[in-house]
Amino acid sequence: MINWADFGKVFAATVVAAVLIVTLFSVGVIGLAQQATAREKGQSGTAPFAGAVICFALCVAMVGYGIYLIVAR
Repeated sequence: MINWADFGKVFAATVVAAVLIVTLFSVGVIGLAQQATAREKGQSGTAPFAGAVICFALCVAMVGYGIYLIVAR
């Protein structure tokens, strides 16, 4: 028998995680683009680059945690 309550929890967690990973990756790409634009204008562009690195690191951490949850069981 399928436990629909647990199935719903897993579905909701999957949707939230997918949206969060895609959003973080998109913001990271935007940060890299802003850094390139700032460099063209003669500015440093350090803040957008740092934000992009943080976003990409969070993406990697989320994916790594998901793999850990699958493998550890």
